[in-house]
Amino acid sequence: MTDRPADRPVTDRSEPNRVLIFDTTLRDGEQSPGATMSHAEKLEIAQMLDEMGVDIIEAGFPIASEGDFAAVSEIARQAKNAVICGLARAQFPDIDRCWEAVRHARQPRIHTFIGTSPLHRAIPNLDMDQMADRIHQTVSHARNLCDNVQWSPMDATRTERDYLCRVVEIAIKAGATTINIPDTVGYTAPRESAELIRMLLERVPGADDIIFATHCHNDLGMATANSLAAVEAGARQIECTINGLGERAGNTALEEVVMALKVRHDIMPFTTGVDSRKIMGISRRVAQVSGFPVQFNKAIVGKNAFAHESGIHQDGMLKNAETFEIMRPADVGLSDTSLVMGKHSGRAALRAKLSDLGYELGDNQLKDVFVRFKELADRKKEVYDDDLVALMQDSAANTGSDFLQVKKLRVVCGGGEPAMATLTMVVGDAERTETRQGDGPVDAAFNAVDAMFDHQGVLQLYQVHAVTEGTDAQATVSVRMEEAGRIATGQSADTDTILASVKAYVGALNRLKVRREKTAPDSDTKSVSMYSH
Repeated sequence: MTDRPADRPVTDRSEPNRVLIFDTTLRDGEQSPGATMSHAEKLEIAQMLDEMGVDIIEAGFPIASEGDFAAVSEIARQAKNAVICGLARAQFPDIDRCWEAVRHARQPRIHTFIGTSPLHRAIPNLDMDQMADRIHQTVSHARNLCDNVQWSPMDATRTERDYLCRVVEIAIKAGATTINIPDTVGYTAPRESAELIRMLLERVPGADDIIFATHCHNDLGMATANSLAAVEAGARQIECTINGLGERAGNTALEEVVMALKVRHDIMPFTTGVDSRKIMGISRRVAQVSGFPVQFNKAIVGKNAFAHESGIHQDGMLKNAETFEIMRPADVGLSDTSLVMGKHSGRAALRAKLSDLGYELGDNQLKDVFVRFKELADRKKEVYDDDLVALMQDSAANTGSDFLQVKKLRVVCGGGEPAMATLTMVVGDAERTETRQGDGPVDAAFNAVDAMFDHQGVLQLYQVHAVTEGTDAQATVSVRMEEAGRIATGQSADTDTILASVKAYVGALNRLKVRREKTAPDSDTKSVSMYSH
């Protein structure tokens, strides 16, 4: 949990080495094409962020849609520790809507922004003076509603330095308590990131009385380095997302900056309030609900982050773990146990093992997962940790409440004949069966799905990964589809690769259906809401 008392202002500078963690997984992270989360999933992720000690949760963009407004409002009511923040453009209706969403939080924040670089000033067609006046009016309006106001000059790293100093000063005088400096397109480098924060602290009147934040994107692979450089120069808030989720190449990864500050405290003497032992659990959950699997070699939370295959590395690890590991797996919530589960394992053992892996299940959820576990254990001699993680991902991605549900699949292939798939599936309230041919078993099975559910989706990605070794290993299948500009992902795991493929495909179609029906914002709001400042 955060070590900052709930009633202490987030702009308190009495702890000069305290770095605030501002998580924007639910706002900037969700803007990743295909990463749309449901209302319930957003509430769950927000609760996990709150419990792990994140200081500020940017819960969404309230004016973007009714769904976003409802999620931000409910998160604001439920949060126990974190500041709850909503995003708003530099327009009075946006700011008013944002305040309506966050006002019930114990600690609400309005975050308003406008693009200040030459490229972005051209979008609203404002000259420098007109934009300066807009900033003064909108920040003042936000401050009249809320004591905690954050302001961002979008594309700050490509804004003229003199003009950036001018508008930052205006925002501070208008009442902003946090000034965020976004590297919107991932353009800057660590030295520039530090110099920019240092310049603002030196040149802008009132800069010592507010918090400077850094918001970096990873287009050049330097988001974490840029964020840490900004902190060393005087920024005291890092904006980040779980797993680095975000548009294009993503955002600064929360797990990376938190662990970098923890592991290299000798050269970066800064602290956060994040309980790092909760990192792996929330990383896995965000991967599940977003449909974006974590790459194997991802720092901190990747499958290979603590794996050692080289003989030299393995020998060193056996003698002293510190030989090739700079942090303990337990520091990020990975279990040190190697207990293998099997068909004779009971509910208590499964609950304990899942708890070690970061999953806390209620009795009803455990009952459902236990049934799936027994089915898996009957097909595999040994069920390893990675098998259980895949099982939990599949349980979350394919539920009994989905519009499309796979019930039974039979495939005939080989011998020079066209592959044939017979699929039974629930479509809405009806159970249907179709048989189709295809160029291989996967194509035939997908054709059977298409025969039962009309859509215009185009398959953009189909990937298969073995979860563990051996011929009885589970396969995790990831699918990405696009329909009329909407992107959705699906993921499933099973020892039957073809069945996993169909479930992943159906999962993506379920998400596409939800996105079709989701209330769309007006075209102006929608276009601007996609800015990842």
